[in-house]
Amino acid sequence: MLFNEPLAFSPRGQKPFFISFEGGEASGKTTQANILYSRLHGSGLRVTLVKEPGSTPLGQELRAILKGRSFTAASELLLFLAARAELVEKVLQPALVQSAIVIADRYADSTLAYQGYGRGLDLGLIQDLNSFVTRGIMPRLTFLLDLPPEEAQRRLAQSQAPLLGGPGEGWEARPGVGRLEAEGSRFEAEAMAFHQRVRDGYLKLAAAEPRRWRVLDGRVAKEVLADLVWGHVKEMLAAS
Repeated sequence: MLFNEPLAFSPRGQKPFFISFEGGEASGKTTQANILYSRLHGSGLRVTLVKEPGSTPLGQELRAILKGRSFTAASELLLFLAARAELVEKVLQPALVQSAIVIADRYADSTLAYQGYGRGLDLGLIQDLNSFVTRGIMPRLTFLLDLPPEEAQRRLAQSQAPLLGGPGEGWEARPGVGRLEAEGSRFEAEAMAFHQRVRDGYLKLAAAEPRRWRVLDGRVAKEVLADLVWGHVKEMLAAS
């Protein structure tokens, strides 16, 4: 299996590399981000794992504020952007300067998918604001775990957990990352049409940048997904 194959290069030659995981509710993003972190860290590489919103004191506070409260779409957008700005300056950028591999469980593309395609806010405005708060730092490799909303609902019913809740089972604090506690999501009560718009938005984003995105079927077993992710990561790291 690809997941069990070692890396073909030495940690001594490590270069900065930014990877993100995106997807809708119950798609398995957090599970795959954790598996990849463990695999890379176990190979002796410098790896930082972050989650949005979170991974900084302000991000955790904003995560708590966003939980279960009602905001206008514009206010929601600005709160997520504030958390991202703090994350970039205090965690992400310093890690990349130190030649770490950064794995993000959600990043700027989530805002385009949720507040842009989902909420209907201006995509051009969101892109400009994202560029400002990210300082132009974007992933070189983004995995979209694509899952139909109906399948997400089925998983939700089985687990009796919030659709977009918490960081998920297996999440724990990493170096440079504050501990995140499982929590509900303000998106969980949205209509199916909202989640379908988010999914369609993600697919459009992926189609627009095929060199960066890898679209994977979120319905397959997590072990299969882990093998697919590992294969793509090995290829990109070897070429960097």
